Amino acid sequence: MRLIGLSLLLALVSGEALAQACVVHSQAERLDVQVCQQNRNIPPKLFADGFCQPELAGQKVEVRYVDQCPSGAFGICSNAQVANMPYRQDIHYYGVATDAAYLQPYCETRSQGTWLKP
Repeated sequence: MRLIGLSLLLALVSGEALAQACVVHSQAERLDVQVCQQNRNIPPKLFADGFCQPELAGQKVEVRYVDQCPSGAFGICSNAQVANMPYRQDIHYYGVATDAAYLQPYCETRSQGTWLKP
């Protein structure tokens, strides 16, 4: 019993278990996209194992867990709802600011979020 308690404690204090955000960087031949997903109410294990592990065919994907999304985003979809689920997250977008032209409407209509310009 003591070993199970110790294992659980170690899992809870590990960097990945405590991280409430993940930076996802994907690259392909003519694509270089970086977003950060900040968890609001998604169960931590589901967030780390599902939301922060995208499967993007033909792309190199790198995921880094952080406590908070880094500064420098050109836009944030605040309180975005995950499709067909009761979960919410903040999605920070980095890179090409002109992408806001299609990301903002998607955020506000499909994700029922609020578009913020930091």
